[in-house]
Amino acid sequence: MTKPPSLLNVTSVDKAYGGLRVVQDMSLNLASGEVLGVIGPNGAGKSTLFNLIAGAVPVDSGTITLGDADLTRASAQQRLRHGLARSFQIPRPFPRMTVLENVMTGAQDQAGEAPWAALLRPSTVARQERANAERARELLDFVNLSHLEDQPAAVLSGGQRKLLELARVLMTGPRVILLDEPAAGVNPALLDTIMDRIEAINAQGIAVLLIEHNMEMIARLCPRVIVMAMGSELAQGSPAEVSRRADVIEAYLEGMPA
Repeated sequence: MTKPPSLLNVTSVDKAYGGLRVVQDMSLNLASGEVLGVIGPNGAGKSTLFNLIAGAVPVDSGTITLGDADLTRASAQQRLRHGLARSFQIPRPFPRMTVLENVMTGAQDQAGEAPWAALLRPSTVARQERANAERARELLDFVNLSHLEDQPAAVLSGGQRKLLELARVLMTGPRVILLDEPAAGVNPALLDTIMDRIEAINAQGIAVLLIEHNMEMIARLCPRVIVMAMGSELAQGSPAEVSRRADVIEAYLEGMPA
């Protein structure tokens, strides 16, 4: 079976803080409809790599492209407009806004954001708001939160906030989603729901880059994983393949707290 062409390409990126190189010559590629896991011990550079791809921090060298677009120097918002969306390890909903309103904030290119639009084009703004609300309700149903749409986001549990984050990210219309430890802080009852929803998202053709410590999630969702250690790629392969490598086992043991 022919592998589809790469959609996201990260080539030889580096990042240093002071004299410490936290990401060194890291490359990865992600095809449409693929789920790729990035794993490694604490301090391996995973979060920094994630932030470089998302545009939260600039690369020192290397390139990042999405399709035909060079995003190397693009802002996080510009990357979002090209279809590169991210979640956060600790979700950041607007606590006083309703669950529905939180999802609606993910909508892009809103007419109502333009100065005087509400006065000059009220019918256009109202029509778009109705369409966004309808789409947001569809996404809340998708993540099993529709019964809470009128509640403030502050009432949600940690796992429910992760699901809300998924809905908000989907509202942006992404081609690639970067998921930062979606299992962190989630109780077992909701963990299976989150994994199921990620599989359903991927089945829609959306590519997923997943940073995660939960190896059950990695084994279930990721046919291919990259292992990082000391800012660089240590190994690549299936979860079963990399888990048997002596250098991977050693790196994880060295990354454990004393």
